[in-house]
Amino acid sequence: MNFLIEKNDKYTLVRVQVEKLDSNIAPSLKSELVVLNTDGIKNIVIDLTKTRYCDSSGLSAILVANRLCKNSQGKFVLTGLQDAVKKLISISQLDSILSITNDIAEVDVLFASEV
Repeated sequence: MNFLIEKNDKYTLVRVQVEKLDSNIAPSLKSELVVLNTDGIKNIVIDLTKTRYCDSSGLSAILVANRLCKNSQGKFVLTGLQDAVKKLISISQLDSILSITNDIAEVDVLFASEV
């Protein structure tokens, strides 16, 4: 199982369970995100605590999640970034467009005002 999906009242949490978010994993993550969005999920949180490496296809999956949430007037949050992944997102200048938190506790604070 590459992902654990936990549906909460305010958002759906996708916990990536692999060390490498690359071209082997990214397509299945993208399709999972599309299915969630099609099922009416508009707030998605991706937890990358266990992921130590991400390539361009992994970034593409993250951007798909961001676009799906934005298009359905929802929120997308990325959390639990390891240093290498954080650096890649920073180099790609995606840290300016993505909502990023350090951990799940901060995610709960972000969604506390949601009805």
